[in-house]
Amino acid sequence: MARAIWSGYINFGLVSVPVGLYSATQEHEIDFHQFQKGTSDRIRYKRVNERTGREVPYDKIVKGHDVGGGEYVIVEPDELDDIAPGKSRSLEIDTFVDLDEIDPMHFQKSYYLGPSDAENASSYALLRDALAKTNRAGIARFVMRGKEYLATIRADGSVLVLETMFFADEIRDPDEELGKLPRKSGAGKQLSMAVDLIEAMSGEWKPASYEDTYTERVKELVKSKHQGKEIVYSEEEPQATNPTDLVAALRASVEEARKSRGTRKKTGPAKKTAAKKTAAKKTAAKKAGVKKAGVKKAAKGRKKAA
Repeated sequence: MARAIWSGYINFGLVSVPVGLYSATQEHEIDFHQFQKGTSDRIRYKRVNERTGREVPYDKIVKGHDVGGGEYVIVEPDELDDIAPGKSRSLEIDTFVDLDEIDPMHFQKSYYLGPSDAENASSYALLRDALAKTNRAGIARFVMRGKEYLATIRADGSVLVLETMFFADEIRDPDEELGKLPRKSGAGKQLSMAVDLIEAMSGEWKPASYEDTYTERVKELVKSKHQGKEIVYSEEEPQATNPTDLVAALRASVEEARKSRGTRKKTGPAKKTAAKKTAAKKTAAKKAGVKKAGVKKAAKGRKKAA
């Protein structure tokens, strides 16, 4: 069983549920070391005292904040813990919100929350099932590794999932970052055809259908070089579509998408009927109190993909 990277309590109302926090995802990574070009000499990084040039062990390093003029305020790890004694051991839920109201832009990283002991497992299950039934998530704050996090706590099947989130002032304003952006396309025909293309290319979310092809290519490159072989990939760089050719490009794209997906215009009525059945199922599920948010489905997909 995995080891918890943080442990504490979910607090809501007068209820406290002991839990542990576990990593829910892992990225594809290929380990590379650094070498000086043309040699077999490894490049290594060391923490050194800039005055003496001597290496400093990690447990002898403290943090200092630059207050200007070459002056630093030194802060000890214990001092950081002392200013947030409660938050470092508790997930304080302030409110419960509908999952559909949360903009995905706020989500940062996913973790699993597990019950800390069998004695309190029933409290854990009660919170999980109540969240699933109401399609809501608890909004909480907690401190981990010297940083305060905003988080959502939601149900996903048999487990509670914690999503760390960006605070509102951590999300950059697109107008400030990118300058003036186009407001409306203003082209009715082009917009209509763009909508047709999106509909023609629409389908179910199947995360297992997507693979990390770049990582596989890197592995193949390493293997080939190890065997003394040469491998070459050739791909054309995409070019921007000329605005004068946009309608023709959209029309051709729609036809190609319909052919490749077997969704020609003659199958339109069947699609509408299927859509109505799907909508009816969603309505029934919502009335039963078990409607699942888009982010929830995505999280489930990640687990299947893993």
